[in-house]
Amino acid sequence: MTPVTLRIREVRLFERHVTLRLPFRFGAATVTQCPQAFVQVHAEVDGKVVEGASAELMVPKWFDKSPGLTHEQNFEQLREALRNARGALRATSDALSPHAHSQTAGEDAIAVSTARGLPRLVAQFGTALLDKAVADAALRAAGLPWVEGLRAGVLGDPWSTQLPLARPDSVVLRHTVGLADRLTDDEPGNDPQDGLPATLASAIRHYGLHHFKLKLSGQIDADIERLTRIGEVLQRAAGDYRVTLDGNETFTDATSLGRFWHTLRTTPALADMLQRTLLLEQPLARAVALRESIASLGIEVPVILDESDDHASALDEGLALGYNGISSKACKGIYRSLRNAHRIAQDPRLLLSGEDLTCQAGLAVQQDTLLAASLGVTHIERNGHHYVDGFGTAPAGEAEAFAAAHPGFYSTGAGRPHLAVRDGQLDLTALHVPGFATASMPQWRSLQAIG
Repeated sequence: MTPVTLRIREVRLFERHVTLRLPFRFGAATVTQCPQAFVQVHAEVDGKVVEGASAELMVPKWFDKSPGLTHEQNFEQLREALRNARGALRATSDALSPHAHSQTAGEDAIAVSTARGLPRLVAQFGTALLDKAVADAALRAAGLPWVEGLRAGVLGDPWSTQLPLARPDSVVLRHTVGLADRLTDDEPGNDPQDGLPATLASAIRHYGLHHFKLKLSGQIDADIERLTRIGEVLQRAAGDYRVTLDGNETFTDATSLGRFWHTLRTTPALADMLQRTLLLEQPLARAVALRESIASLGIEVPVILDESDDHASALDEGLALGYNGISSKACKGIYRSLRNAHRIAQDPRLLLSGEDLTCQAGLAVQQDTLLAASLGVTHIERNGHHYVDGFGTAPAGEAEAFAAAHPGFYSTGAGRPHLAVRDGQLDLTALHVPGFATASMPQWRSLQAIG
């Protein structure tokens, strides 16, 4: 099949306020509320108009961690990136494949955003969301689901038809333990009393969890103490568990990272956890991560990049410095994930992981989950369901429509739709629908327009 070519007719941007049921602390940031961005694209394919859509949480203090910026200033940075991407795509009059649109309008938008002072990771956000929506429209026009569409070359990128793509029926959920999360039921702290688990121990019981992502603060003594407490909970309740560690750029240089790792591996109470650790994610700040080698630090687990993934050569640069892989995140771009998966597929020693910025129920969690799982990721960080109550502030009708369109992926057992986590896994069978992982749409009139 030849790539689907689309002529863009309209691009609309929206947002919806999201309130977290529990505070989410990572690195130096604590998030209690933020907007979720939505994109709606109308495109013409062979004389017919098709719709495509995407969504992504606008998380503060991740895309740009500058301490002088407020959360609202971070949100506005992401809105500007979206506006620039919309302007570039609207200016394209040619009928192009989804990948060609990304390579022309998308790269133009990133250039405009960076020229206006936005960090490249911020600039990519706008293009990444529009890329997802355009891909959704192309797949709908072809009448093909995500995996089948990639195999058929619908997107027109150079990697999809060469990848060993999976058509996954399930994926293991990796539960994030944020720095502010309560660990045990008797630990004092916030409990929203909404019928959902509010502690690590209760989440293990409720969801049958066995894979976990543990946030680090970069403060050695505090991290060792907290990891020891987490390890005690996991040993009691989580069976044959596995963990990943997330540095979130909290180590200032390779020397401080080396000190931390030496302390970790010489702490007897953490010996069992260390044997069960699958990877260490982006420990060094992006300003130094691709300048300092970590090859001599003696870190026994794979170390992967995340926030440093703001340009096409980031993975290869990291590999030369001792890294072993990189994360897939739809907020960094589907074509970045496809490119990196293609590179990693050539070397079995390398690793592609699936990570999360608390992907929200609906478009965001469906598209990001299927993207990563189709590229061979077997366990993925998924935590929107823990920090936000189901579909949050979305209209009940919207939540119910998504749940009805994707049975098995959502559960309505609590009286309102939530992500369905059973035995620590997600059932993906209902995501294999024509389009990019969704057979339903947001109630657009319920959203606030981004002008």
